[in-house]
Amino acid sequence: MPIKKVVISAAGQGTRMLELSKDKSKHLIEVNNRPFLAYLLDNILDAGYQEIMLVVGYRQDLMEEFVKNYRRPGKEFTINMVNQFEVLGPKEKEYGTACPLKCVKSWVGQESFISLVGDNFYSTDDLKSMNMKDEYCYVAGLQNEHPENFGVLLTDGEFLQEIIEKPKEFVGDLINTSLYKFTPEVFEKLPLIQKSERGEYEITDVISLLAKEKKVKVKRIKDSWMDFGRPEDINKFEGFLK
Repeated sequence: MPIKKVVISAAGQGTRMLELSKDKSKHLIEVNNRPFLAYLLDNILDAGYQEIMLVVGYRQDLMEEFVKNYRRPGKEFTINMVNQFEVLGPKEKEYGTACPLKCVKSWVGQESFISLVGDNFYSTDDLKSMNMKDEYCYVAGLQNEHPENFGVLLTDGEFLQEIIEKPKEFVGDLINTSLYKFTPEVFEKLPLIQKSERGEYEITDVISLLAKEKKVKVKRIKDSWMDFGRPEDINKFEGFLK
């Protein structure tokens, strides 16, 4: 059975966007008169996924309005929504990249699913390439000229060995793009992680537990990927779309 479900993490405000995200989340900042999230959804649906779960938080009202107005003619799809802060409490209580997964266990059920972040752009081909029908989890890696700014993936053959966050010395140039395929086994590891040094629950800690059991493989993506996080990224993304 091909994977149909995608979880999009989109609860944060995006303070690095400064004034642009003052009254709406960064996912809804417009590029060429369309919210950034619309372009990401286009590619997710074009890649063949049909069931979307948006994990929201900041300004849920605007997310609801966006979903109501979003159209992709010729595609059958459903978009569901869950508020991370309503499920887990305010961000001061519980926050981090693993938190969206804590909100979707019942929705996912016993199926494998795709997990990604709503402020990154992935190509249709790369999204399609993550539709693995085996029993392994996958993390999408991309070669990058500045690996010191990201989590770096260390591999043992096709298996993930370790993720080193923003290494001060060069350990490799294959970076984590926050695009994953998970089996339901990920939910067994979620309760086992502790808060990181920065006081957050990290999705990479969940992945590390699975990697120790040789249950995570690395899928190298090769197409257009972009982190949409700063004001200057708007012009950069416009270039992507040409």
